[in-house]
Amino acid sequence: MSNDAEGAAEAAEDADADAQAPAESEQALADRVREQAGDDLASDVADLESRVAELEAELSDAREEVDDLTERLQTKQADFQNYKQRAKRKQDQIRERATEDLVERLLDVRDNLGRALDEDSDDVEALREGVELTRKEFDRVLESEGVEEIRPEPGADVDAQRHEVMMRVDSDQPAGTVEDVYRPGYEMADKVLRTAQVTVSDDE
Repeated sequence: MSNDAEGAAEAAEDADADAQAPAESEQALADRVREQAGDDLASDVADLESRVAELEAELSDAREEVDDLTERLQTKQADFQNYKQRAKRKQDQIRERATEDLVERLLDVRDNLGRALDEDSDDVEALREGVELTRKEFDRVLESEGVEEIRPEPGADVDAQRHEVMMRVDSDQPAGTVEDVYRPGYEMADKVLRTAQVTVSDDE
């Protein structure tokens, strides 16, 4: 081959090399771009996975807290129910003891009445005195329980909550006021146990 031919061949090879060089640079750039994008995507995925793990941990903690609060609430509810039952039993016991005490005192009154009735005597006045003493004893029992008699005085105004009008009668008392007590009433702790039956002065 002549020197000219060899020079031409070398020139052609250099030209091909120069032509291929830019193409290789573009390929390398594309590879680097893909690599960088891949790195960024992998980083984003890692961040998301980390955040998901944190949220799952927070959710687990929240569920544990809810379970703990639910258990404590159920315990409190059970304790409250037990307290209500204990309080009711205590009230029942107090009521039973109070009733027993009252009955015991009334039994004494009954015994005294029985002795008065069994008294073999023609002394009516003595019998009357015994019955009167027994009634006073009974009144003391009622008074100790906070029971008060409702016995309005003649001329007193009629109280619809405490008095029951049986009839209207001619009277010297002001019209519409109490004339007489037919049957006394009783009240306890401001609660009327039985209204007093009264007669009332006629309006005419």
